Amino acid sequence: MADHNIVVIGASYAGLGTAHYLLKHTIPALEKASSNAPKYKLTLISATTHFYHKVGAPRFLASPDLIPLTKAFLPIEDGFKGYDADHFQLVTGQAKAVDEIKRTIDVRYLWVRQPKDNHIFDTNLWHIPGSHEKTIAALEATQSALPAAKTGLIAGGGPAGTESAGEIATLFPQAEITLLSGADRLLTRLRPAIGATAESKLSAMGVETVHDLRADSTAKVGSQTTVQLSDGTSRTVDVYINATGIRPNTGFLPRSWLTEKNYVITRDKTSLRGPVDGVYAIGDVAGYSLGGALDIVDAVRPLCSTIFADLAGSNAGNVKPQPFNQTVTETQLVPIGPSGGVGSVFGWRVPSFVVWLIKSRDYMIGTAPGTVNGDRFVKA
Repeated sequence: MADHNIVVIGASYAGLGTAHYLLKHTIPALEKASSNAPKYKLTLISATTHFYHKVGAPRFLASPDLIPLTKAFLPIEDGFKGYDADHFQLVTGQAKAVDEIKRTIDVRYLWVRQPKDNHIFDTNLWHIPGSHEKTIAALEATQSALPAAKTGLIAGGGPAGTESAGEIATLFPQAEITLLSGADRLLTRLRPAIGATAESKLSAMGVETVHDLRADSTAKVGSQTTVQLSDGTSRTVDVYINATGIRPNTGFLPRSWLTEKNYVITRDKTSLRGPVDGVYAIGDVAGYSLGGALDIVDAVRPLCSTIFADLAGSNAGNVKPQPFNQTVTETQLVPIGPSGGVGSVFGWRVPSFVVWLIKSRDYMIGTAPGTVNGDRFVKA
């Protein structure tokens, strides 16, 4: 039996990467740090049995033919078969409450109470809570509705909404697609000129972009959806897609651990320590995150080095935590259809073919198995 439990809540990109790195590198190093070092066990809590490569959601929802959903949903358990049961446990369930005093996490679905000493939080987006079958069913419902759709409304002018508009307009040019940016332009994390280029490309594909207008609520009316808009009007459309962004799944956490916008507090952005000792945050749920992929990829090693330092204490020797250096320069790639798109990398605007080469051609579906298996973190 382990002397010390480490719990990772969430099995998306950040949770999987952190779990693998801890198991491959941090826990072995901790157990070798001294002759009387405690034994460690990592528990990964996931609300679903399958990892979802949600980066490709705009293409998945547009067509079942371009990328099979069997490549988008991969069993999480398969990626952790190489670890022994003394060091790893997968719990399929939804975290419902954290007791800071008793140091326990209540998990619904399997009805287990998981003790914890340290825990790390990750979150999902473009994902329906519960089993992966629910997400697949929602994607398939949209796929089925699009061929006959005459009208479509997409709420959200970030990458997800812009990409979805491009995918749908490419495959179904007969449909009248409207994209609500919800702001004064598209892609507000990129310079205005890039957002304008994206809008121009979508316009050439027949997509109407409307700014400064948001979707407030929706209601199903037969096979259609009526959308109430922020200006008091409404629209009834054949297909409605909500791509309005991230809402942190933190309702089960103590309120004192959260920011005003319900993200997990990170006391020190370079170490990623959370609101209280023994709590850490990584990914879209963390207060430090700007929502980009680099805020996950670049944070895994620094986070795990901090955990090692905190747990090893005086036994850490000369090993110092690796600081997290956040990328704040403009970096985002946004496909607009399968042939290219717009974007910038470390402040350099890139041509359309670079977007195609990196993301647009297959939405990086080839990286999904490696995410589940931890291939990115084979080396410390």
